[in-house]
Amino acid sequence: MFATAKDGTKLYYETAGETGTPILFIHEFGGNYDAWEPQMSYFARRHRCITYAARGYAPSDIPTDMDKYSQAIAVDDAIAVMDAAGVDKAHIVGLSMGGFAVVHFGLTYPERALSLTIAGAGYGCEKETEAYFRGVSLTVADKFEEDPVGFAEIYGRGASRVQFENKDPREHLKFVARLARHDKVGAANTMRGVQARRPSFWDLEDGLKACVLPTLIMVGDEDDHCLQPGIYLKKMMPASGLLILPKTGHTLNLEEPCLFNLHLTEFIASAEAGAWGLRDKRADPGQVMRTD
Repeated sequence: MFATAKDGTKLYYETAGETGTPILFIHEFGGNYDAWEPQMSYFARRHRCITYAARGYAPSDIPTDMDKYSQAIAVDDAIAVMDAAGVDKAHIVGLSMGGFAVVHFGLTYPERALSLTIAGAGYGCEKETEAYFRGVSLTVADKFEEDPVGFAEIYGRGASRVQFENKDPREHLKFVARLARHDKVGAANTMRGVQARRPSFWDLEDGLKACVLPTLIMVGDEDDHCLQPGIYLKKMMPASGLLILPKTGHTLNLEEPCLFNLHLTEFIASAEAGAWGLRDKRADPGQVMRTD
């Protein structure tokens, strides 16, 4: 099935499950709609699940104009998929690039979200590495443009990907094979238009503090450049909880599918029961021990 974005771009999506509250899964740069298969199969038992290929990822359209790629456009595309699927509100779940989309979804369209799950998000947010990240993103764009198959072998074994390979070599090979199928134009434009131009979480402080949606933040403890951004989100978002998975890298939903599904299940159940509320005001982060 295909949704139509504001600018006419066609977005491929799939659904699973007929009953229960909807969950929308938004993939990372290194994945595609099918990278959510462990979650689609599991959550379809009790939820209506939706996953889609972002613009630039086949079988969705692949615009050749870089200006058709941005963080704001990515959020509007998520809304277009929900509209096409006939979904008014959903639990919004994203990994990495998809996690950034979830943050901005919550700030831009809070009325369309039942909850937010932000997993493995934060690359480029830390101010001391912001310029470096933008430069690396442009280099990655060039590399994918030159040779997506060859570069997939390099990109897929980065510092926060090797944990996945060490734990599950078979599934990691599938991840690299999926990465090698990236369209070179779509991958390059996504890196240049979305990744290299998106704002840091530190630039969104006012919006984050005002967001009262139930929020789960997930980070792997060896996903170094997402750890501090994850802690920052926890400090800023008043209804957020932070989960750090041990000995885990970036590709959370595939590297640790059982833990990912377990914690997401508990979070969604708590959110739907109204039991995932704002942080108790008595939990003052400036207090070490109470003395009076």
